[in-house]
Order: sequence, then structure tokens, then C-alpha cells
Amino acid sequence: MAGAGAVELDVAGRTVRLSHPDKTYYPERGFTKLDVAQYYLAVADGVLRGLRDRPTTMQRFPDGVEGEFFYQKRAPKGMPDWLPTARIAFPSGRFADEMCPTEPAAVLWAANLGCLTFHPWPVRRADTEHPDELRIDLDPQPGTDFADAVRVAHLLRELLAEHGLRGWPKTSGGRGVHVYVPIRPHWTFTEVRRAAITLARALERRMPDLVTSAWWKEERGTKVFVDYNQMARDRTIASAYSLRARPRATVSTPLRWDELSDAAPEDFDLRTVPPRFAELGDVHADMADHAFGLESVLDLADRQAADEGLGDLPYPPDHPKMPGEPSRVQPSRARKE
Repeated sequence: MAGAGAVELDVAGRTVRLSHPDKTYYPERGFTKLDVAQYYLAVADGVLRGLRDRPTTMQRFPDGVEGEFFYQKRAPKGMPDWLPTARIAFPSGRFADEMCPTEPAAVLWAANLGCLTFHPWPVRRADTEHPDELRIDLDPQPGTDFADAVRVAHLLRELLAEHGLRGWPKTSGGRGVHVYVPIRPHWTFTEVRRAAITLARALERRMPDLVTSAWWKEERGTKVFVDYNQMARDRTIASAYSLRARPRATVSTPLRWDELSDAAPEDFDLRTVPPRFAELGDVHADMADHAFGLESVLDLADRQAADEGLGDLPYPPDHPKMPGEPSRVQPSRARKE
């Protein structure tokens, strides 16, 4: 014990103090802050693999998932001196120093602050301008579901292989599927985002009844949206093994490709993922052994531009206007004007 209302946890040789361990974070299932901390202890190697040396935004829920939450980008005051930071540049040109976990204790320290979900940048602190992951977010729109995203993911797997790439899939913790491709840190955010757009368009062409790359919701229809803007600067995806703010305490869970078709997002939660991890380990551990190139995909982007006149797509609204970017005016509004 560490005084009234607190416990101390041994985390790989460091002591992390957990205040108010009995505080309820997931009321529907009665999970407490201590349950969250014990979850992250159980999957420490896996969650750290996805966070190590990455500038990381904390999504904090100080009053649990039914309370208010906020995203903390800047490293908070009082952060331990053993937890390094990296300076990152936002699209606005402003800067911030974000925490960069390098050991399991960092995850537990953040959990004590009410951080349930970790949002790492696709870069490492040694080079914050060149992503080392291409992240593809398959987002089911209304009328579609996880099974539809899985169908698209399998098609994406084939498409990646055609370009000499390999992807690692995980659940989003909701209805979506994330596929990560480790890449050499050679290309800029703009170039990696262009690769994501190119793959989205190729998927859309092969499965037009189910896939869309349309940024405007009114144009997406009942399809799975390939959210290419998740590769824009300052856009992040919930990390592998992150808890999500859903009543069942679901987890964004790495899967093997042969598991994907039989999976259901609700199968993976705070209670079920630790025994799975104890049995299988981190099924994405071998991502660290690979770093692919984007030359083939970017060549396809050049052909799409030359042969079909396909250029850039809109950025998120908080980004400055980019060279060659089309209008950000919603199509229905533009027609009225």
C-alpha cells in the first residue's frame, strides 16, 4: 500500500503509484482503475511495442467512460524524469513536447491519470518528420458493419502484396479494422498520405459497391470508408492493445489474418485479452522485423494522376490549405452556391 486510497505497483523494476484504485471507470461492467492498471500490466509488452519511442497523445477519462474526457498532447507537469519526450510540429506550425513511452512503467503512469486510450504518432522521436508506419483505417459507414470492413481488409491484403507490402490487421475496438504496414522512414507525411489515397482509390475500383474514398459523408453511401486522412500530420489511431471508451471495455486488438473473418469486436475486452496475450503473446511482434518501401504505390499514384487526372483529396478542416488540394466546400453546399 502507498497511503490511504492508493497502491503501489512494481512495473519492470519501477514503482508506479496508483491513486484511488477503486474508482469505477467502466460502470456497466464494474471495472475500476485498478482493473485498468492490471490490464495494462498483463499486456505491457504488446502495448509498449506499439508506443515505444513514439510521441503519444493521451485520451484521458478522469471520471470514467461516462464522464468528460480530453486529449492531452503536451507532456503534463510533474511527468517523471525517466519518461522522455519529443517535439512535434502541428499543421498550424506550432510545436509541443509529447511523451514518448520507452518502458512499461510509462503506460501505467499514464493509466493513473485516467488515460484509457493511447494515440501514438506514426513516427519515432529520433525523426518526427518521416512516418515509419502506413496506417489504413477501414471505417464502416451507417448500414455497414465489422464484417464488411473485414471483407475490405482481405482485399487490401491482396492489393498490398501486389506492391510488395505486408499488412498487420487489428480491430479498432469498435466496428472498424486497422491495417498497419511498417515502412522505411524515408517519405514525408504528404507522401505517405498520398500512398494511402492511392490504395483507397485502388480498393474502390475493385469493390465499388462496398468501398469509398469520398471525404464528404454525404457522398459515401452505405460503404466502408478508407480514411486516408488518418495519415495526415497530427492524426492518430488508437494503439494496439489500447482500451476503448465503450461500455464493454473493448480493446483495439491485433489479430492474425487467419483469425479476422471469425472475429467480433466485442470478443476482445479488458477481461478476455490478457489470457489471449498470455497464450499467444503479441501476434504483431514481428512487425519490428520489417520495413517496406512505398515506391510501387507512389508509382501507381503517378499513373493515376497522369492517366485519369486523379490528384489530391481534401484535408481535415483544421489543416492549412495545401498545394493542389481541391475545394473543402461540401458538395451539396457548393451546388447551392
